[in-house]
Amino acid sequence: MSIFHNIADAISDTAFIWRQEMRQVLRDEGVLIFFIIVPLVYPLLYSWIYNNEVVRDVPVVVVDDNNSSLSRQFTRMADASADVKVLCHAADIDEAKSLVSRQLAKGIYYIPSDFDSNIYGMRQATISVYCDMSLMLTYQAIYQTAVSVTQTMGAGIQVSRTNPVTKREAEISVQPLAVSEVPIFNPAGGYGSSILLAVLMLILQQTLVLGIGLSAGTARENNRYHELIPIDGHYQGIFRIIGGKFFCYFMIYAVMGAYLTMAVPHFFSFPQLAQWKDLLLLMLPYVLACIFFGMIVSCVVRYRENVMLLMVFVSVPLLFLTGISWPHQSIPPFWQSISWLFPSTFGVRAYVRMNTMGATLSDVMFEYRLIWLQALLYFLVACIVYRHQILLSRRHALEQLDRIGRKIEVVAQIRKRKKNRNLGI
Repeated sequence: MSIFHNIADAISDTAFIWRQEMRQVLRDEGVLIFFIIVPLVYPLLYSWIYNNEVVRDVPVVVVDDNNSSLSRQFTRMADASADVKVLCHAADIDEAKSLVSRQLAKGIYYIPSDFDSNIYGMRQATISVYCDMSLMLTYQAIYQTAVSVTQTMGAGIQVSRTNPVTKREAEISVQPLAVSEVPIFNPAGGYGSSILLAVLMLILQQTLVLGIGLSAGTARENNRYHELIPIDGHYQGIFRIIGGKFFCYFMIYAVMGAYLTMAVPHFFSFPQLAQWKDLLLLMLPYVLACIFFGMIVSCVVRYRENVMLLMVFVSVPLLFLTGISWPHQSIPPFWQSISWLFPSTFGVRAYVRMNTMGATLSDVMFEYRLIWLQALLYFLVACIVYRHQILLSRRHALEQLDRIGRKIEVVAQIRKRKKNRNLGI
């Protein structure tokens, strides 16, 4: 009967701690923002910004020193493309650079004065392309449009000089080898489909760590030591404390995780090739690892403001370390080893491969096992850290009790002296 009684007490204490933590989450505006508002709003905001996937009608300036029929043809064809819009014609390159420096245009097409004479004289002609490299998407649109237009014009010039007998001969003379381009994994060729899926997983980790850190910081600043010191009868044992807090965070992020990984991609038509069962099995250890990682951070960082500064500071580096925006094989070994400390590294890689490449759980088993290993290690470290916090809190409480006892003793001695003086002793 004692075993069943202990089990019942453990369940009751864990449920009590869960209620207390849930009440604290709902009362703390900062925690509520990071647990509820940010996961709901941020993915929609980012997805709406990148909903077009690619940039269109990038403004460019044309400097035409040739002013021939061929140069005008190039300008018309570039302006007719979907990616580039000819903003205006500049008198010289300096005027064009001035427009780019004022951000009125994103690039320059410079056609030299010998453009048509080189073509008619059987010499290679050149068109110079100047691009604003501050945004890679605009550079890609300007440069690829120039390449496409020059190739099309070159093919037409070549056909006119060879005088083919049939149309088929003209096609073969221009393009002896046909290339069939089939985009895979990202059919739209868009920025959102390639990056935002990784951002969704990173948002889940960062908001969870921020919320847990703010909650712990608030408790620490309010001197709520009863949550760590077993003064209250319900706060007896490490596993009960961690279990109660864990169930609170898990209940919230079970919903938020499903929203981020399934609902948001569906709203904006991002690639969704993962089977829901495989996705569920992946998200379970990922959420566990993020929760225990957040508990560790909340104990290491003392003040709640420091948690915000720390996690906001590492957000962009963590995105790079996932290997999505930059190949992880090209990341230095030192930084690769640092990336293994964060659940987002393997969670993002597995999620992106499953959702965009159609990988199954067996295909990402390496990342899947490492996420489970992280969850186990972070749980053990969280137990150690919380145990250390309990010892510190006990010491602090004993010191406070000792100071209070000394004050009581001093007050008692003063009262005794006064009483003796009144009695004339």
